[in-house]
Amino acid sequence: MHIYLPVAEIPVNLFLIVGLGAFVGIMSGLFGVGGGFILTPLLFFIGIPPAVAVSTQAVQIVASSCSGALAHWRRKTLDIRMGTVLLIGGLVGSTLGVWLFAFLRSLGQIDLAVQLFYVVFLGFIGLMMFVESLKALRGRSAPRKRGHGWGQGWPLKVKFRTSGLYISAIPPLLVGLLCGVLAAIMGVGGGFIMLPAMVYLLKMPTKVVVGTSLFQITFVSVFTTILHSATNHTVDIVLALLLLIGGVVGAQLGTRFGARLRGEQLRILLSILVLGVSAKVAVDLVRVPAEAFALFWEATR
Repeated sequence: MHIYLPVAEIPVNLFLIVGLGAFVGIMSGLFGVGGGFILTPLLFFIGIPPAVAVSTQAVQIVASSCSGALAHWRRKTLDIRMGTVLLIGGLVGSTLGVWLFAFLRSLGQIDLAVQLFYVVFLGFIGLMMFVESLKALRGRSAPRKRGHGWGQGWPLKVKFRTSGLYISAIPPLLVGLLCGVLAAIMGVGGGFIMLPAMVYLLKMPTKVVVGTSLFQITFVSVFTTILHSATNHTVDIVLALLLLIGGVVGAQLGTRFGARLRGEQLRILLSILVLGVSAKVAVDLVRVPAEAFALFWEATR
């Protein structure tokens, strides 16, 4: 059963899109990420223009992240105060990111820029997480010490009771800022950057990281979607609704599965997924299209 997408201007299989939304929803609940780093390349692969994919799937991130965040809030594994500080930085970052997205689009380079961002950021983060998690599973890494984390001597210190931290608010603001920029340019919630930063830089306990990340991702994704819709007009509401339906259900299933796995196991599974997506995007960048017309279409679209 096919349905036409008015903004993307292509027909797609209805059940395929809902299934993609459900799959990414499971990833969201399982790993505490918005799932955009998986969904956006998957939309590339089925023919959705990158500019439309980046702008539209943020709606699905809102649904899956909100669903997952509520589940963690009920379990009291969500640090509202830390999430709010991250959110403030994220809103500023997403505003800057949408402006940069519009600038690159005006130059006709947005598709290439988005794909290059995926290869560089996903490859680096995925490799770093994989090596660390593999060492932890093999028992070669020393236990992670709980401390004040990055920027412990900085001003504006705040007590984050749920996380058990007393640190400056500046490092979380900077982490949120970076994730906001990535959310706008790459169409991601920023969880694949935020999770390692929260664990290794801010020294937050793993059990609190997932829910707090989803809390920040939810609001930043809402803000980013509104900005993209008003500025770039690349949000396809039909595609967004189909992804949303699958994402809400999948997030609840992912949250249940994630409760049964250790933090090291979750991180190594996420790193493998990140590396796989990065490799596929890199291959598509250098692969010669089967038809010469594809090159002409990409150059003139």
